[in-house]
Amino acid sequence: MNTMAKLSAYGAALVLLAAGGWATGSAVGPLTTATAPSGERGAMSGVAPTGAGDTAHGGGTHSGAVAEAATGEPGGLASSTGGYTLTPTDPILTPGAIEDFTFRIAGPDGTPVTAFDVEHDKRMHVIVVRRDTTGFGHVHPEMAPDGTWSVPLTVASAGSYRAFADFTPTGGEGTTLGVDLVAPGAFEPVTHTGSRTAQVDGYTVELAGDLVPGRSSPVSLTVSRDGVAVTDLQPYLGAYGHLVALREGDLAYLHVHPDGAPADGVTPSGPQVPFFAEVPSAGAYRLFLDFRHGDVVRTAEFTVPTLAGTGDAPAAPADAHGAPGDGH
Repeated sequence: MNTMAKLSAYGAALVLLAAGGWATGSAVGPLTTATAPSGERGAMSGVAPTGAGDTAHGGGTHSGAVAEAATGEPGGLASSTGGYTLTPTDPILTPGAIEDFTFRIAGPDGTPVTAFDVEHDKRMHVIVVRRDTTGFGHVHPEMAPDGTWSVPLTVASAGSYRAFADFTPTGGEGTTLGVDLVAPGAFEPVTHTGSRTAQVDGYTVELAGDLVPGRSSPVSLTVSRDGVAVTDLQPYLGAYGHLVALREGDLAYLHVHPDGAPADGVTPSGPQVPFFAEVPSAGAYRLFLDFRHGDVVRTAEFTVPTLAGTGDAPAAPADAHGAPGDGH
């Protein structure tokens, strides 16, 4: 069997896997990035929303990393946890087509949840990424009265994908659920080597700092354009930067936030955006930074291995609620 035939067969097998694996809440992964006007990300290298953009609002002080509230494990590894279940209407995506991605979050009683807290300007954050993390998309669906969430979505290429729903049910804990999606067809998987410098639309973003397993690790991202430091970053989702970390291999989801917040009187609007991230284990992590400048949200991506050994890293500062991170 030649290579193309094998890949086509693999794409067909993915459809079968999605049909069976969706009910059990398996995991999948990658996607790509792009830019979008008016504060919302548009087409991503693997997944893209369409429609109106986001308007950034203020936010509180946030730092730390998201771990699954009910279990203490990283989020996104299960489609059901803590009594909440993520169920997509259809786990099959069509490469290159604009389709509504719809889903529901069922609560402990089995009925759709319709009450969610606003976290970082939105009641629901959805991350879609292909398994090999060649692409990344961050979108914000709208909810119908019956609890069905919907957002126009486009995946540019075939492959196995994972969708993460990041939310806080009213009266509950911050939760991240993950579910597998699949776009049938032939594709070439991509591997990533370590990278701490990203180039996107004429911007250079450099990452400094090391990830130390089990410890709160300070990292800083510095944004410049054509060799000039960017000192007028715009707020996006209540911060000057929005960082997601995915553990390579299983795509454990770690949502980290910068130290400080816009308009707090002390946090500069660039060029550096400092974060505290706590990774649960050794290994390599893919980091995706969304930043807004010139009314366009862009995404810079990095591949960072953890520092050997445990080392010593300073603890994350307490946030406005007195805890090192709010879980989102």
